[in-house]
Amino acid sequence: NSAIFPGIQGGPLVHVIAGKAVGFAENLKPEWKVYAKQVKANAKVLADVLIKRGYDIVSGGTDNHLVLVSFLNKPFSGKDADLALGRAGITVNKNTVPGETRSPFVTSGVRIGSPALTARGMKEKEFEIIANKIADVLDNIEDESLHVKIKEEMKTLASAFIIYDRPTY
Repeated sequence: NSAIFPGIQGGPLVHVIAGKAVGFAENLKPEWKVYAKQVKANAKVLADVLIKRGYDIVSGGTDNHLVLVSFLNKPFSGKDADLALGRAGITVNKNTVPGETRSPFVTSGVRIGSPALTARGMKEKEFEIIANKIADVLDNIEDESLHVKIKEEMKTLASAFIIYDRPTY
């Protein structure tokens, strides 16, 4: 036990155990299976649209909730893309990619996930719109006025998908 505790693992934290129990209970519900399938379908649409728009997706697509876009063949970095997309109200994470030539603080890619927007109720139609807006920003990475315009469009889209329909407190 001394190899594990206290070095790399602490004690049995009750709030962590409770959190896992709640998560596992959620995973057993039929709704979870529907949600998980939709998460994958949405990520696939995101990847497919970006490929059609000329962007390289690591592994040629996705089989899960993530899309990893490589900019090794583009004149901008993952950091540049992250900042531009952020200005447009689209959250991604800069990420290293296979064949990486830049530092982990700059990167040559971004990672995009589908679970959060899927949880809000967005489906393939909305992910197609979002993927095209991502490509529009990246195709015009220096055009801050376009980024501001797209941010307003993203706000309008998001406003139709309320996170909570009633107070939870």
